[in-house]
Amino acid sequence: MSKVCVVCGKKPSFGNNRSHSMVATKRRFDPNLQRVRIMLKGKLQRAYVCTRCLKAGKVEKAVRTGSGTAA
Repeated sequence: MSKVCVVCGKKPSFGNNRSHSMVATKRRFDPNLQRVRIMLKGKLQRAYVCTRCLKAGKVEKAVRTGSGTAA
């Protein structure tokens, strides 16, 4: 899975784990990506979008139509 946000391009950053003795080992900070159905260039598409973009309303989520039972 690609760890890059489709909207803002946010991707993993890197840093260190620090143990009690302050020994540094490499680690990776992944963005919080969610797979959502969005309108991308006029088409319905599933894409990975970070939660920051979802919360800010930078994405138009796809609306489900049909397949619902009418009362």
